[in-house]
Amino acid sequence: MTATPAHSRVRAPELVGAWLNADDDLSLADLRGKVVLLDFWTFCCINCLHVLDELRPLEAKYGDALVVIGVHSPKFAHERDPIALAQAVERYGVHHPVLADNDLTTWDAYTARAWPTLVLIDPEGYVVATMAGEGHAQSLDRLIGDLVDRHSTAGTLNTGAGPYTPPPVEPTTLRFPGKAIMRDSGTTLVTDTAHHRVVELTVEGDVVSVCGDGVRGHRDGAASEARFNEPQGLCALPAEVAAEVGYDIVVADTVNHRLRGIRLSDGMVTTVAGSGRQWRSQPDNHRHDALAIDLSSPWDVAWYDGRLIVAMAGIHQLWWFDPIRATTGVYAGTTVESLRDGPLPDVWLAQPSALAVDGDRLWFIDSETSALRYIQDDTVYTAVGQGLFDFGHVDGPGKAGLLQHPLGVAVLPDGRIGIADTYNGAIRCFDPTTSQLSTLATGLAEPGDLVVAGDEVFIIESAAHRLVPLRVEERSVGGQAQQVVRTPTRIAPGDFDLTVVFTPPPGQKLDDSFGPSTRLTVSADPPELLVDGTGETTDLSRRLTIAGGVTSGVLQVVAQAASCDIDAPNPACHLTRQDWGVPVIIDPDGPSRLRLMLHGTDG
Repeated sequence: MTATPAHSRVRAPELVGAWLNADDDLSLADLRGKVVLLDFWTFCCINCLHVLDELRPLEAKYGDALVVIGVHSPKFAHERDPIALAQAVERYGVHHPVLADNDLTTWDAYTARAWPTLVLIDPEGYVVATMAGEGHAQSLDRLIGDLVDRHSTAGTLNTGAGPYTPPPVEPTTLRFPGKAIMRDSGTTLVTDTAHHRVVELTVEGDVVSVCGDGVRGHRDGAASEARFNEPQGLCALPAEVAAEVGYDIVVADTVNHRLRGIRLSDGMVTTVAGSGRQWRSQPDNHRHDALAIDLSSPWDVAWYDGRLIVAMAGIHQLWWFDPIRATTGVYAGTTVESLRDGPLPDVWLAQPSALAVDGDRLWFIDSETSALRYIQDDTVYTAVGQGLFDFGHVDGPGKAGLLQHPLGVAVLPDGRIGIADTYNGAIRCFDPTTSQLSTLATGLAEPGDLVVAGDEVFIIESAAHRLVPLRVEERSVGGQAQQVVRTPTRIAPGDFDLTVVFTPPPGQKLDDSFGPSTRLTVSADPPELLVDGTGETTDLSRRLTIAGGVTSGVLQVVAQAASCDIDAPNPACHLTRQDWGVPVIIDPDGPSRLRLMLHGTDG
C-alpha cells in the first residue's frame, strides 16, 4: 500500500467471531483510544508462531496503550475446534485476546491473503499499516511509538486497563509434551515443552530427573539452573561421539533457535549450535561455525549417515550438524514452502517436524503438506502427501492416502512406518513394501510423537499431557479428502500483472549490499495454470500469462526484500519474506492484475 492522503484513510472493518482470553465479546468501539494490532494467524503455522514471539517485547514495552488481537483464521479443519484453539493459545503462551475467525469472515474483511498478516489500527479506528510475514518487529515498534506519541499529545490515547483475561491453567506433571526418546536404562526422556524443560520418566510415568528450571529462557549450566524455550526433538549421540564432545543428548530448543547438549552423568546443559538469532537469510560469514550461525525453529534431530540431521521447521529445510567439528549447514530444501521431490539439496519442503532413521533411509514428516517423505541416495521422495492445500483422513495405496498436519514419525517393530497424525487424533501406519497407508488408533488428543522400546510402542499424547502405550485397533478408514477453504480470487486468463508491494519501514531503505535487494519466485498448482511467468527474478513485479483452459488453481508466490537502517552508526540489516498460496478461479470477466502486500503504510 503506497502513501495516501489523510482524507482517504480506511476505517477498520468490524471484528466478527467468538472470543477467547477476554471476559466479554469485543468490538472496535470497545478498543477506541488504543493502538490495536491485529495478528492474523493459525496455530499450525511456524511463521505465525515466530510472530507471537516477536510481539511479546512490544506488548511489554507499550503496556495498556497497545492491544494485540490474535485473529485466528484456521487453515486445517482441526483448527476450527474451539477446544483445540484454546489449548493452542495456552500451549504457545498467547497472552492477549484471541478472535476465533472460523468462517474467515474477518480475514476476508481485511483482505488477508497470507498467514501471518499484521494490521495496525490507530486509536481513532483507522488502518495505518498492513504487512505480511514475519520480521516486522522493528518497523512495528517505530509505528506504534509514533502513534502513542501523537495520540497522547492529542488526548486521544486511552492507557486504561486492557481487555486481556488469562484463562485458568490445570496443573499437570507434563504440559503439552513434544517428543521423546527411550534410554537404554528403560526410562524415557521427554521434552516437557510448555514447562520449558526435559523430564526423565519411568514406564509408570514417575519423574526420575528434571533438566531445566521450568522458566522460559536461555541459560546453560546445571540441570536445576538451565533454561529452555519450548524444546521439541531429542537425539542420543553415538557413544564414541558423546565421549569426544562431552554431552550425550542433543535437544532441539525450538524457540531459542538453538541446539542444546545434555550430559547425562550430571545434567549439565550447554549450547552446541545456534547464535540465538533467528535465521534471516544473511550471508554465511561464519563458514558453518555452529555457534555463530543463525538457526530457525529446529523441531527434531536424528543421527543419520554419520552426522546429526536437524528438521529446521522455521525455514522449510533440513540441516546437518557435526558435533565433533562444531559445524552446521543446509542439507535439503531451498526455503520455498511447498512439495517438490528430487536430488538434494534443491527440493521443496514445508515445515519438516519429525525424523526417523530406517537403515539407509531417513524418513521425515512435512507437516504443512501433511506429507510423509524420505531421503535415500541423496534424493527426496514423497510416500504420502499431495501438497499444501490437501489433507484428510483417508487410508489407501500410495498418494491416495491423506493425513492432517502430522508431527511425529517412527520405525515400528514390524518395519512399517508409524505416523503421529496429529490433527486427525490418530496413529497411522505406512508400509514401505506395499505403499499402503492404514490407521492403527484413533480418538487421541493431538499425538505428537511415537517412541519404540523393543516390541512396545508409546505415544506422546500432547494435548492430554501424557505418554501412553499404543493400543492398536488397526482398521481401514475411508474418511474424506479435504482442502484448505479460503475465498478464491477471480483472475482473468491471458496477460496478467502480479505486483508485490514493499515500502521500506520508517528509518530504512532497500539494501543491495549482499546482492539484489528484492526477489520474487512464482509457480502454480497445477503447473498448467501458468503459460508463462514462472521462476525467479529480482523485480517484485511480473507479467504472467494465465492459461484459459484451466478453471482453478493456486498461485504460489514467494517474495523477499532486504532493507537496512538509514543514518545509523552500525546499521542493521533486515529481511522481510513471505510465501503466499493464493487460490484462484479463472474468470474471463475477472481482473487482470493482483497486488500482494509485503509491507506498506498509509504514510
